[in-house]
Amino acid sequence: MIEVIVEVDPPSTPLLDRIRGPEDLRWFDARDLTRLASEIRRLIIATVNRNGGHLGSNLGIVELTIALHRVFESPHDVILFDTGHQTYPHKLLTGRREAFDSLRSPGGMSGYPSRVESSHDWIENSHASTALAYAHGLATAVKAREEDRQVVAVIGDGSLTGGMALEGLNNLGHSSSDVTIILNDNGRSYAPTISKLSESLIKLRASPVYMRRQERIEQIAESVPWVGDMLRRGIDATKMAIRHMWDPPFIFEQLGIHYVGPYNGHEIAELEKVLEKVKLFEGPTVVHVITQKGRGYKPAERDPIKNMHDLSSIKQGSYTAAFAEHMVRMGERHPELVAVTAAMPDSTGLLPFVDRFPDRAFDVGIAEQHAVTMASGMAMGGMRPIVAIYSTFLTRALDQINLDTALHRCPVVFCIDRAGITGDDGASHHGTLDMVLLSKIPGMTIFAPSSYEELPVMLDTALETTYGPCAIRWPKTAAPKVSPDQVGSGLSARRAREGSDVCLIGIGKMLATASEAADRLESEGISCSVWDPRVVKPLDPVMISDAIGHRLVVTVEDGLREGGIGQAIRDQISASAPTPVVVLGIPTVHIPHGRVDQILSDYGLDASGIVANAKKHL
Repeated sequence: MIEVIVEVDPPSTPLLDRIRGPEDLRWFDARDLTRLASEIRRLIIATVNRNGGHLGSNLGIVELTIALHRVFESPHDVILFDTGHQTYPHKLLTGRREAFDSLRSPGGMSGYPSRVESSHDWIENSHASTALAYAHGLATAVKAREEDRQVVAVIGDGSLTGGMALEGLNNLGHSSSDVTIILNDNGRSYAPTISKLSESLIKLRASPVYMRRQERIEQIAESVPWVGDMLRRGIDATKMAIRHMWDPPFIFEQLGIHYVGPYNGHEIAELEKVLEKVKLFEGPTVVHVITQKGRGYKPAERDPIKNMHDLSSIKQGSYTAAFAEHMVRMGERHPELVAVTAAMPDSTGLLPFVDRFPDRAFDVGIAEQHAVTMASGMAMGGMRPIVAIYSTFLTRALDQINLDTALHRCPVVFCIDRAGITGDDGASHHGTLDMVLLSKIPGMTIFAPSSYEELPVMLDTALETTYGPCAIRWPKTAAPKVSPDQVGSGLSARRAREGSDVCLIGIGKMLATASEAADRLESEGISCSVWDPRVVKPLDPVMISDAIGHRLVVTVEDGLREGGIGQAIRDQISASAPTPVVVLGIPTVHIPHGRVDQILSDYGLDASGIVANAKKHL
């Protein structure tokens, strides 16, 4: 039963049905806009409960999105959202109401902005802290082309913890670019916002008199006759001294960025008034808006971890659950063990460790590069850091992994969730790059568990490895349960089945698919061996030697085929024997959202695809 806070009774004819584009909003009065906000929340809650997706972020930005589209003329004016997971209201107000039921469904609407979907979506971003850099570039282009166009970037307080956001603020202030920055301050990113700036924002949230004081200062300054440059400088200095008492305004203005706010992000009329004024400003301006993430949905208020970000949770029997359980066990045994995450302690499975060892868990905010180098420093100091991170976010810190961790042979363990095809979130969230990229880093050891029981064994082995970094990568999908005799050890591969004609090597979760293919081939009289590599770097020479004795070798992985582990296996085999090797993997393309099994099937990475390729090449 969905519990919804309803501001008003629903109208007989939905107002959303009358919106074909943001220009239609300008015909609505205040009461209509209140009803519209309620309708948007109802539809988002119903759709996300059915299709999955991001809930809290979208419920919190409804009124702000309405105000933005009433003041600015999208798509002529550029509106950028950082990150794109808060754009469901934007989609509904830009002519996509009829398609909204297909949100995150195969072939349906993307859960993020999509340039293919609409001209109102300027960027396809789902990684945080990027919008300010886009805004700087677009504003530079607008100025160079002498266009009459506004550039607006909506960025959350959580995204401001990312290095790119701070770099963007610095460059916007330095260049004096005409960009309106909407600071959507709800106190949370994936987890509660971690930063010194967020502490300052909290001070402002707790002091509603600040806005009134600031407006009073402006009124007094404007009422004084401007007699000479000295008086002007004196008034400016007084205003600056007063603002210095409040950290965020001072920080922004020190960077050359004008600051106004904070404002109630759920008062449309108030937001429109300030946005109309800010449109006239020259140079970059931060409009500080306070919003409530998850507004209008009671479960989000009672259980923020589960409902604030999205409706997914760590499922029992998943690889993430195995990681969460064993992290606590390892923490009990190893006092030097610490955990590091970039704003995602919940969905990466670290919360049990955080609860048990709060002083040994470190959330650095949305700052993946910092997380990696910080972990390297911890390792240099004698600690054993575990960095819990999604595959898609790990690649943001590749340079740090290579030069800050591996070059110094730091024994950091990277625990990589959501590896391979992830499904509904689409191109930006598929974890298809990690094996290719990490396999090229000197001294890196890479584990790929194929079962629930394998993951704890690999964590223990990784913690015993002190000569360099290790990575353990696992998928979002359920983890098979196996008996003790189906679990390997150390850095060795494990032969799951012995045969003579075809050797199938299934990496990680693809072992189960390879085993199913072997059953089908055996039924047709084709004898199969099946290997679980377990460790894909370095490869076990025993497995390579055994593979050479077959008529055909087929490797299967849910990472990129080109430059992947299958090609590394083929290179080692071909160096010793002419045994043919068929490499199956993901093509080098951006893959849209869809069901995991269907995407794998489309690329021949299901049992039928493996059987067809094996028979074709025998």
